[in-house]
Amino acid sequence: MGDLLAGLPLDLLLSPWALALVGLAVGSFLNVVVHRLPLMLERQWWGDVAAQMADAASYQRVFGVKAPEVLARTAGGLDKSIEGLPRLGLARPPSRCPSCGHGIRWFENIPLLSWLMLRGRCSACGARIGLRYPLVEVATAALFAAFAWRSGPAPVALLWCGVAALLLAAALIDWDTTVLPDALTLPLLWAGLVCAALGWLPGLTLPQSLAGAAAGYLSLWSVYWLFKLVTGKEGMGYGDFKLLAAMGAWLGWQAILPIVLMASVLGACVGLAMKATGSLREGRFVPFGPFLAGGGGVVMIAGLPAVLGWMGWA
Repeated sequence: MGDLLAGLPLDLLLSPWALALVGLAVGSFLNVVVHRLPLMLERQWWGDVAAQMADAASYQRVFGVKAPEVLARTAGGLDKSIEGLPRLGLARPPSRCPSCGHGIRWFENIPLLSWLMLRGRCSACGARIGLRYPLVEVATAALFAAFAWRSGPAPVALLWCGVAALLLAAALIDWDTTVLPDALTLPLLWAGLVCAALGWLPGLTLPQSLAGAAAGYLSLWSVYWLFKLVTGKEGMGYGDFKLLAAMGAWLGWQAILPIVLMASVLGACVGLAMKATGSLREGRFVPFGPFLAGGGGVVMIAGLPAVLGWMGWA
């Protein structure tokens, strides 16, 4: 297989059509990441809770009294419950139908095609398979094709495809859970800095990448603290700072303001629409991460000069 691929020209391997097919497969994996990574994090958090409850010395330092025995017993029960859970990772266990437990066979797991052949239903129990699964696959394929078209048949297209995949996964997880996992944002940040240092990002130097990361983080960090000082409430999470810092590392400091402006306008429109239709529940808020990712995606595909030109800043 390697010899076969080695004989193919680069413009074919990195063509929009070829990378779109890769995107379908990556999108299928992203569906797994979006579903399982939050569950894996919640297990870890409950383990942290159990460890903290079992720390009698910490309790005494904080509260000034001896820890009640019930905390240690509860911590032990939590530990046993967590240890009794089946293993959960991104690769294991194999995918199953959440309704009947039917193991998904290989021919039922072909990106997009299997969903179409199964008509969006489990082959065993007939339970509906959510439309979001094929939509994520198609969206990933479209993003990969867009970056192949934008970059041409050059290896840098693969870097941008990787960025797009991480941004899409982070956006979907944030939309579902209002959590932006460090497991996605921090590797994206460091990868941008490393690629800039190695000269793999045309037109972006390491100082520009560092300035972009700092500007991305500090801009939202400042807004967060100003809002909290004025209202006493938290307007966003630290994951938003890290996500914008990551995009600054890939795009440079000049991209920060266009990304934030696009994200703010889009987020406000979606939030107002959801409130008007009653789909935004009382006390809940619209996460900002998906719109930051969307704004970053526009800048990556269109190019920073074009976006600055749209805004009259070129």
